[in-house]
Amino acid sequence: MKRLLLLILLAFSIPTLAVDTTFDWSGLERSKISLEAPLLIVKGSLGFLGCGYINTDSCIDEACAIVSGVNTHDGMLKASVKAVSKDATELGIEVGMTGAEAIEVKAQ
Repeated sequence: MKRLLLLILLAFSIPTLAVDTTFDWSGLERSKISLEAPLLIVKGSLGFLGCGYINTDSCIDEACAIVSGVNTHDGMLKASVKAVSKDATELGIEVGMTGAEAIEVKAQ
């Protein structure tokens, strides 16, 4: 009986652990263009986080970090940064960071 109760409690807690409700979006502009796969951007004061539609070569004099395989702005937070522009590198943003980590650097 104790094991069953523990399993039930665990089952109800897992979905809430997977949802990030603590991210502060204030000071950030979120843009979405609906295409077959959405074009997503999160813009901060120092640069932006973009989806895979954007190529860092086109980020001339812009700090940009790119994530891919996402369909929502929330998904961008959890995704790994796949590419960064030269200006983003100078801010300390690196490939492998999460989108949330990159945004926090850009929002400062």
